[in-house]
Amino acid sequence: MPVSTTLPIVAAAGGSFLLESRTPSEVFTPEDLNEEQRHIAATAAQFARDEILPVAEALEAKEPGVLRTLLQKAAELGFTSVDIPEEYGGVGMDKVTSTLVTDHISALASFSTAFGAHIGIGTLPLVWYGTEDQKQRYLPKLATGEWIAGYALSEASSGSDAMNIRTRATLSPDGTYYSLTGEKMWITNCGIADLYTVFAKIDGEKFSAFLVERTFPGLTVGAEEHKLGIRGSSTCPLVLQECKVPAANLLGEPGKGHHIAFNVLNVGRFKLGVACVGGARHALAHTIRYAKERKAFGKAIAEFGLIQRKISTGAARLYAAESMAYRTVGMIDAALEHLPPEQAKNPRETQRRIEEYAVECSILKVYGSEMTSFVADELVSTMGGYGFVEDYPAARFYRDARINRIFEGTNEINRLIITGWLMKRALSGQLPLLPAIKKLMDEVMQPPSFDGAGDLGDTLAREGEVLASTRKMALFAAGVASQRFMAALQDQQEVMVDLADIISQVYALESALLRAKKLAEARKPAAAVAAAMTGMLADETIGLAEQAVRRVLAACGEGDMLRTQLAILRRLARFTPADVVGLSRIVARQCVDADKYPF
Repeated sequence: MPVSTTLPIVAAAGGSFLLESRTPSEVFTPEDLNEEQRHIAATAAQFARDEILPVAEALEAKEPGVLRTLLQKAAELGFTSVDIPEEYGGVGMDKVTSTLVTDHISALASFSTAFGAHIGIGTLPLVWYGTEDQKQRYLPKLATGEWIAGYALSEASSGSDAMNIRTRATLSPDGTYYSLTGEKMWITNCGIADLYTVFAKIDGEKFSAFLVERTFPGLTVGAEEHKLGIRGSSTCPLVLQECKVPAANLLGEPGKGHHIAFNVLNVGRFKLGVACVGGARHALAHTIRYAKERKAFGKAIAEFGLIQRKISTGAARLYAAESMAYRTVGMIDAALEHLPPEQAKNPRETQRRIEEYAVECSILKVYGSEMTSFVADELVSTMGGYGFVEDYPAARFYRDARINRIFEGTNEINRLIITGWLMKRALSGQLPLLPAIKKLMDEVMQPPSFDGAGDLGDTLAREGEVLASTRKMALFAAGVASQRFMAALQDQQEVMVDLADIISQVYALESALLRAKKLAEARKPAAAVAAAMTGMLADETIGLAEQAVRRVLAACGEGDMLRTQLAILRRLARFTPADVVGLSRIVARQCVDADKYPF
């Protein structure tokens, strides 16, 4: 059921968090879930606990049939059909519910990788761009798990440079089929998939997508890759040698395959960020439990401040990522609910509404994947030598976490997307970023003043001031970089990445702050730990942002101009630090008492 039927969630414009503040009531948080959604989340968590984790070793060893059986069991509970319309055998749930399934089923990265590829990048191209005949033929099989889906875009020479693929498609003289020749690499679910979305260039020029069945002549699945992590998932090359694909299996329009490829990746990035939240929750729980059990110098190591810092920092970053994930999907559901009736059942309109939040999806992917890597690393550190031994789960968490920063677009590519997307929108007039930058640039030349927390009120006022300052720092850095490089900014990758990091910190801190304020206003028991986490995040945020802005300014100017800009930065970055040691102890104690992440 759509989120905004009971809550006044605002479908804010994508990227607008950089320009305007929101109130707690305008954003969706996990505490706003209705009873049905909570039940589905609990069912997904139980499935992970009862079905996935008991066969983890068998799955990691690639015992035949284990992965496919798990996917089919998930299908029996409706988990593989959450984003498929009812008329094609799906359950067509709202996006919040779909997010909950991905979140709480992600206890083991090998399975969540396969699951995410199937329901997301494997199925959504067909949902959004398929003809009626294509949907009728394939979606019911994908919904039930009878067929498994794969997504074949990457090639040996074109990973991040996706448009440079070499796979070629040639239409037969009679127009009845296309002949595809090429090799795809790093294809998730490749060894078990029955249907692949394959990207190729018609006549070597028109970038297009095709629905290719496993049994089509000329298609060969290569050997399984021996991977560093996610070993239980299937990853193989896909070889096409004059593979005959019926002309009716062209997906979308000839030469428009890039729309399919890139739009579906927005959801892929979002779902990956959500899976990182779910995975980190499990890794953090392992850290907490081990820290409580392990004794050193006469007491549990959970009582030591440096172990508490590991726990609290991971929990705070997890809280920020979780807050961003549900805030983003809340906006998506609110935007979908406002679709006119004649557009509500049009999958392309759904895709367009989701595309609105491309920058938020990329931010979540980057922040979530790096947060998960941090939590996994600290799990290994907390366990010491045991963490370095494969007999314990820490090693698997550590290995599995690394891939998250690579697939669905590397974190470097996604950082470039964050800044580039916002600048593109600004230049097209879709986002009033340039006027906001100009206003800020005028303001910073005036005598110092602090606008405080704006409409955020007295609660968490210091954190509101840090947010306001960080937002100004982001606009200031963007303004300086734009003036220095203008249209050539896109070629300054280091500057683009620093800008992306500042922008991401704004979204993360604001999402955490709004959730904390919402909990405080509702007088929820978790309000105190949320406030402590937000306080920790605020200090971390402004420190990271100041460093990034300093690098941007130094790359853009020198001499008196640089000194003037650095003086402005010092004014913007002025804040009252919190007792982070005290906040860390509060958060760690809550985690230890709960025996897990406390939300």
